[in-house]
Amino acid sequence: MKKTVVLRVDSGKPDMDKIRVAADFIRKGGLVAFPTETVYGLGADALNARAVLTLFEAKKRPLDNPPIVHVGDVGHVYGLVETVPAKAEELMRHFWPGPLTLIFRRSQIVPNVTAAGLDTIAVRMPKHNVALALLKESRCPIAAPSANLAGKPSPTSALHVLADLNGRIDAVLDAGSTAIGVESTVLDLTVDPPQILRPGGAPYETLRDFLGNVELNPLAVSEVTPHIEKARSPGLKYRHYAPVAEMIVVEGEPEKIADKVNSLKRFYEGGGKKVGILVTYENLSCYSAESVKCLGSRRDLSAVARNLFGLLREFDAEKIDVIIAEGVPPVGLGLAVMNRLRKASGYNIVKAK
Repeated sequence: MKKTVVLRVDSGKPDMDKIRVAADFIRKGGLVAFPTETVYGLGADALNARAVLTLFEAKKRPLDNPPIVHVGDVGHVYGLVETVPAKAEELMRHFWPGPLTLIFRRSQIVPNVTAAGLDTIAVRMPKHNVALALLKESRCPIAAPSANLAGKPSPTSALHVLADLNGRIDAVLDAGSTAIGVESTVLDLTVDPPQILRPGGAPYETLRDFLGNVELNPLAVSEVTPHIEKARSPGLKYRHYAPVAEMIVVEGEPEKIADKVNSLKRFYEGGGKKVGILVTYENLSCYSAESVKCLGSRRDLSAVARNLFGLLREFDAEKIDVIIAEGVPPVGLGLAVMNRLRKASGYNIVKAK
């Protein structure tokens, strides 16, 4: 087992000596976890096939699940892709750096393992001083899926990273908690109209207003386990974001949700299970259980998104057997939250009627 170096840095003005230590690991084919505005990513030199393979091994990630390639400058995109459509240039000017990933046809310099064998590549520029400093000092694009073991809730702090990957990676740049808390939106530009494959930090409504015509891929809003042969985006093919506990998502009107959650709670407690309830602020007073955790208000879905993954990890730390989670309105960041909740539950969805 290797020693994982923890490099604590200020998110506003990171210590460049520590950034250089991390960048040296990247250049030598190593693995470094780093914060972005969405979640922590686990980075490797995207053009070093051996390094990217090591990344997959460290995460126990299936080789057909493509990572996102991060760049520190818009100009770096042109070498990674076949062509950059005018629509992509407009999106990059307006949304980068930021939580929007764009899918292009890839160029020949991108190793097959980095693209998970696909003819496309997912690229974004993160909006985080530490991530951008690391990209600049590493002098290469960085392939970076979330810095967790495959399938677990995504990490929004360095502590989450270390809980999963301590001893499996070279270093962690610790800059505190991430701001958004769910991953970037993935927008496929190889189809017309463009399609959102994964809802995330750039809301559907914002992209629709900007582009005029953008579709939600059915997989992004699916309520049943999808059958996928080839995943064009991270977070599509396998169970993701999942706690150890069994999980149920209850969807519907808030007052009806509360009745159904309490009914399910009584059922599982009657079977001797430790039940945790993941609730919104509006319904907080409706519940008592082994563990009740509040995501935030339905009127502040940015807070809900920011809290989601950390609370799922807390339930696991408490050895909860069953998590019953309230659904939230699928608008704005709520669409990304519902996508994550449904996947985390393995599409174990109950409709409150």
